[in-house]
Amino acid sequence: MIAAMTGSSVRAILHVDLDAFFAAVEQRDRPGLRGRPVVVGIGERGVVSAASYEARAFGIHSAMPIRRARLLCPDAVFLPVDGRRYASVSRQVMAILRRFTPQVEPISIDEAFLDVTASRALFGDGPTIARRIKAAISAELELTASVGVATTKLVAKIASDLRKPDGLVVVAPGDEATFLAPLPISRLWGVGPQTAAALRDFGVQTIGDLAAVPEDALVRRFGKHGASLHARARGIDSDMVADPESAKSIGHEHTLDRDTSDAEVIESILLAMADGVSGRLRAAGVRGSTVSVKIRDSTFTTITRQRTLAAPTDMTEPIWRTAVELARPELVGKRIRLLGVTMSGLGGPEQMGLFGDAEERRRRAVMAADAIRRRYGDRAVTRARLLRSAIPAPFERDPMTPLERRVGAPDAIVEPPTAPAQRDSQADIGEVDDAPDDG
Repeated sequence: MIAAMTGSSVRAILHVDLDAFFAAVEQRDRPGLRGRPVVVGIGERGVVSAASYEARAFGIHSAMPIRRARLLCPDAVFLPVDGRRYASVSRQVMAILRRFTPQVEPISIDEAFLDVTASRALFGDGPTIARRIKAAISAELELTASVGVATTKLVAKIASDLRKPDGLVVVAPGDEATFLAPLPISRLWGVGPQTAAALRDFGVQTIGDLAAVPEDALVRRFGKHGASLHARARGIDSDMVADPESAKSIGHEHTLDRDTSDAEVIESILLAMADGVSGRLRAAGVRGSTVSVKIRDSTFTTITRQRTLAAPTDMTEPIWRTAVELARPELVGKRIRLLGVTMSGLGGPEQMGLFGDAEERRRRAVMAADAIRRRYGDRAVTRARLLRSAIPAPFERDPMTPLERRVGAPDAIVEPPTAPAQRDSQADIGEVDDAPDDG
């Protein structure tokens, strides 16, 4: 099952995943924390962003409420998320990966796919390149990464997760179905709790069990998704490593210190996030055409709404106004726990001649404020409405795509590609089948 890849016609795909990335960076930079349980994430209402392997031994994992993590390990060291530092290290990691191939698809701040098929002549086969990448990350950054090597992204991703930390799993061409067969069905892309429960009606517990179910039976039960599940269970995945210049969205999320139904507080938070998102759009030299809001209430029900604007924008006001209009109907009778604002449908800027004089003056003022923030920090200039709000710069999601990195914005974080967005009238209250982890 585990063997070196040969033959230039067979794809060689790597999935590189940094081990407990945030916590590992903290332990590297603070030697006194090495060997101790470290949790990245603070605040009684926050969630765990990352946990060191020492903390995981107590059952702590990403997305767990901080309150629960403290109960499991009172002696753990709890640290705030240092997004700028993690983003800086992430860029160093991605630079190492690009030494071996230009076909690198970052899917979060700490993991990426690589297509090294065309790199064999220069650097060796897939497993050889994987070992060289691991060695470079260890020697230059004092971090460890786990790598999966396969002929498809699906199998490489599953492989990288099997022998953490510091693992290397290679699946030879032709062995994909055999490799996947004994693994629990929960490891397969597209299988969340609801899908897994439905598959139990077919007696499915492992990926091999799923592969043995007739495809037509899965299609009758799940529609087109059933055909995809059947193919994935056999290791078939035609998805290519994406264009490294692609990026899908830019967004922020924020968990409130206290659940609230106060419209003024909610609108101020949406304003702060719209301001941050618009600034990052301008820094990246793009505009977005679709505004999405995410709302999670005190019962943990999550809803998303979106609307496409009449014209693409990188300005705060249209993003904020649209976010407020989308959010208001969903706030009635609810106490809100989390809010998010995202811009998608990204494209290049319009010619400045399309704007009137008033808009030109407003844009010049905004660009001047951007320049001040770049020189003196994000809080050097703020909106009057936000002066007394004590709203922190939202940084609860920290994945990265290449968009802002390639234009040189040093502290920018961009949301990873997501599933196709819902229409304006549709709520996103279904299961999350591909929830990210923290390595």
